[in-house]
Amino acid sequence: MSCSSPRPPRAYRRNPLALSLAAALAAAAPIVQAQQSTLSEITVTGTREATPLSESSASVGVIDGSSIKFAAPSHPQQLLGQIPGVSVNVTNGEGHTMGIRQKIGTDPVYLYLEDGIPTRATGFFNHNALYEINLPQAGGVEVVKGIGSALYGSDAIGGTVNILTRSPTRDGGADLSGEIGSYGWYRLLGSANTGQQAMGALRADLNVSHTGGWRDKTAYDRHSVNLRWDHAPGNDTALKTILGYTRIDQQTGANSALTPFEYENTPTVNARSVAYRKLDALRLSVNVDQDLGDNTLVSITPYFRHNKMDLNGSYNFSTAATGDPRIEKTAVNSLGFLLKWRKDFAGAMRARLIAGLDYDYSPGKRTEDALNFTGCTVAGTATRAQKFNCYAVGPRIYDYDVTYQSASPYLHLEFSPADVLRLTAAVRYDTMSYKATNNLAAGDLVNGTKHYWQNASSSQSFSKASPKLGANFALTPVAHVYASYNRGFRAPGEGNLFRAGHDTTLARAQTKATDALQLKPIEAEQYELGVRGDAGGWSYDLTAYSLKKDNDILSQRDATNQTTVSTNNGSTRHEGVELGLGTAFGKQWRVDLAYSYAKHTYETWITNQFTGANLNGMEIESAPRQLGNARLTWIPATGTTAQLEWVKVGSYWLDSGNTGKYAGHELWNLRASHQLSKGVSVAARIMNLADKRYADSASGTGAAPTLSPGLPRTVFATVEATW
Repeated sequence: MSCSSPRPPRAYRRNPLALSLAAALAAAAPIVQAQQSTLSEITVTGTREATPLSESSASVGVIDGSSIKFAAPSHPQQLLGQIPGVSVNVTNGEGHTMGIRQKIGTDPVYLYLEDGIPTRATGFFNHNALYEINLPQAGGVEVVKGIGSALYGSDAIGGTVNILTRSPTRDGGADLSGEIGSYGWYRLLGSANTGQQAMGALRADLNVSHTGGWRDKTAYDRHSVNLRWDHAPGNDTALKTILGYTRIDQQTGANSALTPFEYENTPTVNARSVAYRKLDALRLSVNVDQDLGDNTLVSITPYFRHNKMDLNGSYNFSTAATGDPRIEKTAVNSLGFLLKWRKDFAGAMRARLIAGLDYDYSPGKRTEDALNFTGCTVAGTATRAQKFNCYAVGPRIYDYDVTYQSASPYLHLEFSPADVLRLTAAVRYDTMSYKATNNLAAGDLVNGTKHYWQNASSSQSFSKASPKLGANFALTPVAHVYASYNRGFRAPGEGNLFRAGHDTTLARAQTKATDALQLKPIEAEQYELGVRGDAGGWSYDLTAYSLKKDNDILSQRDATNQTTVSTNNGSTRHEGVELGLGTAFGKQWRVDLAYSYAKHTYETWITNQFTGANLNGMEIESAPRQLGNARLTWIPATGTTAQLEWVKVGSYWLDSGNTGKYAGHELWNLRASHQLSKGVSVAARIMNLADKRYADSASGTGAAPTLSPGLPRTVFATVEATW
């Protein structure tokens, strides 16, 4: 939330190049302003154009670059909770699960962008997508909560998270910070700017991070490099080139769940100590904006992506015949472009029309090798979780190439029939196709008692239209009501379609593989109503929403042949309110609050988990009703800032049968920074100030809960030099 500032002049509202400059200058605002938000704040994610919040009909949460720098997050959880209704849980390292208008989990219902470009292709979703991006050196974060498919297509159901890169500064310079912390943590962040030159301005960022992990064998290493080159060869042309590369190597237990006894008494135990995750992520894009005059802009952004991962996922570990432990290796290369034409029409209605086409071509590959844990486990007891200490690699169970391709035209119209009313209508039409080729012998592949059916080749295609309607009405110059209706979808991923899994007989395995190819997109519908503005020195944003998902994918027992298959037979409802508040007390104090209350319910959900029963009407597990974040900021003198943060995660059900609950938790964090002299500053953070035992995730049942312990009290200290 932010202090009051005048609305951008009409030239800035009309000229996209000027708006981009305004957004870059805003990112350099001091911390006291960075934690505030007004109707004049400019956002880009909700419409793909720089737009004042006063004219937006979407629920958008914004964290700018100065706030990111002050928070200095070592994990996205330590930042994104500042946005109402957003919850991030730690798995390990910077791995995470997400909850935005959905349960907290790994479901592929979120779209992750970097400067508006998807970081991954549809169908190759990674719930850990944020660790592929250099978040601590980002220029800002925008989260559009709820459905955004009318502009962005598949996956944008729970929310769209857009990480904005840092723009080069007008003047040259550099900064270097070194940070140390508990549990072997260290981080080196460096940046350099050429300043504005004849051939534009170049910025380089480097992030080298390491932790030994507070739990056994949970070390983590990150190396990230980012380059951004901004160049304006003419008054009417702007180029932005972005190169981002991240390499991660981590031991992981996916925050290994423990029995209540171990959780309370020996939380450093890692019951999945042989798990690991290694990845490489490369993104290259060139954005060209050409102002054609007469308030017309053409933009094209070709891009290339490379995503590679080597994963021994602890969530697959099992010695049971029904388990499916394996080492997975995936690689995807993407070529695509975003093409956009924007026209502002002169006249009283201030009409704006945006037309665009997104294209993506992503060939990928998946291989999987089965694992055997014979002689490598320690049995679990009532007080000890089962331990996995080694493994043997078995036969290859999957080896296929799959190519994803999509072409998606869209239209977005805004106009004002009255000065106080801004209306929005948008529609997008997605056409998507998959084509897979099996590199193993077609037919039956047997691993012990497990049968995997392999088709020689398979293909599937989908098409979907996604509309949006929105309205923004100015009650007063400083109070606006907004409403929207959105429809969205999530297409099945390559794993849903071509990796059906195993069964006990050849016939059942073949049925699973055949039925998987029949899956259709999940559909979603959302109604939203909100009010934002300033009153009595307080800035506020209050939103109510109702979101329903239909044709959700669930595992269901086929009564004919007793095979468990994936089908489009589920529906869920998600309803809640989200509140953001903020105000300054004089020049030294400020308070900000993010709070949400929501209820997540199974409407139709009948599976093989409950013979002769169903989950209809049950609350969804891992979905807290309450989320809260409050920050008290003190600025006693120029160059000195201290902040006390309160974080709340409400209670939630452990399982879909609602047999037991995790009680929730409240945490306190403390941050401070101080400028020692010109160009030299120090900072410190204490996370989990009270050293409270809490769970990053909890599951199981009321009779046998399992809990993944969260980070204990952790201290960080930083020295930064700027020149």
